[in-house]
Amino acid sequence: MSRIYSLTQKALKSLFYLAGLTMLSNTAHGFEHQHTEFTSVLQKVVVVSEDGKQTRVNYAKLNEQPEVLNAYLDSLSAVTEQQYQTWTEGQQLSFLMNAYNGFTLKLIVDNYDDFSSGKAESIRDLVSIFKSPWKKKFFSLLGKKRHLDDIEHSMIRVWFSYPRIHTALVCAAVSCPPLRNEAFVEDKVIAQLDDQMKLFLSDDTRNTVNLKKTKVVLSPVFKWYSDDFEKGYQGFNKIEDLIQAYRLDIANDQQEVEFLKTQKFTVDYFDYDWRLNDISTF
Repeated sequence: MSRIYSLTQKALKSLFYLAGLTMLSNTAHGFEHQHTEFTSVLQKVVVVSEDGKQTRVNYAKLNEQPEVLNAYLDSLSAVTEQQYQTWTEGQQLSFLMNAYNGFTLKLIVDNYDDFSSGKAESIRDLVSIFKSPWKKKFFSLLGKKRHLDDIEHSMIRVWFSYPRIHTALVCAAVSCPPLRNEAFVEDKVIAQLDDQMKLFLSDDTRNTVNLKKTKVVLSPVFKWYSDDFEKGYQGFNKIEDLIQAYRLDIANDQQEVEFLKTQKFTVDYFDYDWRLNDISTF
């Protein structure tokens, strides 16, 4: 009887050992590409405007309960470069865009006392003597210590030819494109980028068509990254091509459609509102 009990103990130990190896293997080699945890965070703290064209973030709520965001970001940091290289383009792009937006949220939460006390009103107020907030290395990604500019300028803009990403990366300012209340995911990422571009261009407070002055007034985002929209990617060789391609689908009337088709308009740019994209600014 004691021998049977001993064998049973050994069998159970073996099972637990194998289960542990499986968990370690999943942690080391697996990744949840639907980014479920991040979507859970976004759905709780991202607030959509009544017209559906803008969003703000409830940073107070996120500051009170940052655990899920931190756990998600830890899972991103655990991914190795070798692992990343085995993924599809959609998986890679979604991973990096979610990383940018997620770590931006963390940057604000890590400095939330400055915002709640009024010491800071903008992400730009987090600048130190030596570094801008976008140059501060405060997280690890693909095995290296990184800052936000690494993700945007040294990774996404270099590794991918999707100018639409500039309406998906959100730097926590009021004039930024709307932060989606869902994560970017591999099987929907192209449709999500299209939706972001149309949503951003449809917001007349950020991008508008002035028929009387034969002028289109755009977000400075399109000026800052004009080079990305003039390289022939997606058929865009100039900003007017972008406007024609996306604004036509959301034009207010036939007169605007005909006006945009001619491309005989000047392009001007709004000022940028750098205030924190907190719900208090709605």
